Amino acid sequence: MKKILLSFAFAALVAGGAVAQEKPKAKASAPSEQAVNGPALTFEENEHNFGDITQGDVVEHVFKFKNTGTQPLVIERVDVTCGCTTPAWTKEPVMPGQSGSITAKYNSAGRLGQQKKAITVHSNAAEGAKHVYIVTNIKEKTGTSAKQ
Repeated sequence: MKKILLSFAFAALVAGGAVAQEKPKAKASAPSEQAVNGPALTFEENEHNFGDITQGDVVEHVFKFKNTGTQPLVIERVDVTCGCTTPAWTKEPVMPGQSGSITAKYNSAGRLGQQKKAITVHSNAAEGAKHVYIVTNIKEKTGTSAKQ
């Protein structure tokens, strides 16, 4: 009798586990459907590496994006992590299927070594803020030593 009850209890646990595994799959597909409705911000690339640059160089990169949603996308603001990075972005609404850009200008004055700067893009897209990054390795300017 104990073996039969234990067998039923085990079978119930296995069946409950199988049902529990199916529910997250259904929930996972629902947000992707919602992301299509309304504005959606999709970048061509999430990170740009300038490689090695010399201290004092000012470099610039344009991050291109597309509105992959069904309603106009508006970039509300773009935040940077320090004053060394200056952003500029598409100010007018980007219609569904159309493209826009965010330009990041980076001034390496006073910095050395590996740098990774985040650029946070705030928009009316359902997924909220998105991040893109600029990366570089700043080398010391040669010939600047005061040795004589």
